[in-house]
Amino acid sequence: MLSKPKLFLSLLLVPVVLRAEEPKDLSQQIIDLMIQAAGNHPGYRPVHAKGIVCEGTFTASKEAPEISRAAHLAGGAIPLTIRFSDGAPDPAVADNSPQASPRGIAIRFKTPTGKATDIVAISHNGFVVATGAEFLAFTKSQVETDPSKPHPWPVEAFLGSHPAALKFVKDLNTTPVSLATEAFFGNNAFIFVNKAGVKQAGRYQILPVGGAQYLDAASAKAKVPDFLSEELKTRLADGPAKFRLVLQLAGPGDTTSDSTVVWPADRKTVELGVISITSVAPNSASVEKALAFDPTRLTDGIELSDDPLPALRSRVYALSVAHRNSH
Repeated sequence: MLSKPKLFLSLLLVPVVLRAEEPKDLSQQIIDLMIQAAGNHPGYRPVHAKGIVCEGTFTASKEAPEISRAAHLAGGAIPLTIRFSDGAPDPAVADNSPQASPRGIAIRFKTPTGKATDIVAISHNGFVVATGAEFLAFTKSQVETDPSKPHPWPVEAFLGSHPAALKFVKDLNTTPVSLATEAFFGNNAFIFVNKAGVKQAGRYQILPVGGAQYLDAASAKAKVPDFLSEELKTRLADGPAKFRLVLQLAGPGDTTSDSTVVWPADRKTVELGVISITSVAPNSASVEKALAFDPTRLTDGIELSDDPLPALRSRVYALSVAHRNSH
């Protein structure tokens, strides 16, 4: 299932007078393990390493201001920067590889107030774990897995004791017809505040206007390694790719603190507007290295909920940026 990455040992010269080493905080432990699991790909993200950067616009719906007073939901065309990505740590992963899932989308809205705000989502409804400690344990189990050793491997033991993580891994077997036909889900809950101060919890869904479309196994296998980026460039030459930005609202009793729990499909949804992707950035490779999306880069009218992961992800992303820019 998962191959064992090469392990690297670093030696540290210590002074004659030894002091007790402070324990690393959770975010540092996580990024260290992620880098170890990813292998040697200097200058790239430890996950979602392969990507393509696009430009576009967002136009809010008439209903959006009823949900949030955020400046980009007030109306008018808002400039966007979008990064699509494959989930693997290998920047050369084939788009039709099982390791390419889940795919990601990161969107930066350049609001009229001059303050940017981000959405980070993946192509799976429901996240792999609910807490930072669980994510650390999951990543550690991958690093410790050696396929040459007998079963159960550490990663199998983890998945066996975490049903949501097992479902997440089993679901990662789809290849979209296009990046423009993939559905994405923001599994973290945020609080949306309107001008009257009314607060509602919700999760983003980013849904292709033409509906999600996927390849069968034979068709996917026949594709070239970079077919998704090549197809997107061809598609955008003929016109924009459009997504609906939808907010699913929490119902009574729905948890906002556990991103592995998918809210029932009958929960109320609100159309926030339309994302139109118009072009691929001509300098995509250099732009994506500099880009640093952050799920806690919010704006007035959108607040953090009690979900613990966005704040943790923000710290891990910052460490990831420092690491890749050091090469």
